[in-house]
Amino acid sequence: MATWFLCKIQYVKFLENDKIKTVTESYLVDAVSFTDAEARLHRSIGSSIPDFNVASVGKTNYREVYNYDDTEVWFKLKVSYVDVVDEGPASKEKRISMLVLVAAPSAKQAIERVEQQFSSWVIPYDITDVNFTNIVEVIPYVSEDEEKLKEGKLKPLAKAPVVDDTLNEIEDEILGEEDLDEDPDGHPGQDEAMPNGA
Repeated sequence: MATWFLCKIQYVKFLENDKIKTVTESYLVDAVSFTDAEARLHRSIGSSIPDFNVASVGKTNYREVYNYDDTEVWFKLKVSYVDVVDEGPASKEKRISMLVLVAAPSAKQAIERVEQQFSSWVIPYDITDVNFTNIVEVIPYVSEDEEKLKEGKLKPLAKAPVVDDTLNEIEDEILGEEDLDEDPDGHPGQDEAMPNGA
């Protein structure tokens, strides 16, 4: 399961009228730790925003994140359902809530997209909250090898050496000849059973 960190950055932006403005932006990063989240953030946006400060990194409790390519607007939805918990001789119903993040152009479409994702659920659920977020970008987990491949930093493997199969073929021929010298019961052939000169 993914662990999502909300990272806030600050940087200075130069406006068209030669004024300077300090901008704060939020990014959601899938990482294994706080340090990893910050490192992934630098690798992901460092080329487009070279000089920024990480203002904060915090763990979130998003259970699912659904990305769609048609928008960069993110909505946070709270999904609630009832689960039966066995506690000794009696079972109790417990209401469980989870947070879902979805990319959608509007709140209505965000609800529709979550309902589409949850269409296979057999448990009844309710969407109790829909909120607009100020998340600029979601950065999914990518392994270091995949990042290097994407950046073109991986070198191709050397060509595999050509193996000469001549020795293997000779060995197979010798083993085949030995099999011919034995009869099906595993006894030596007639030539080997007869003493020399008999």
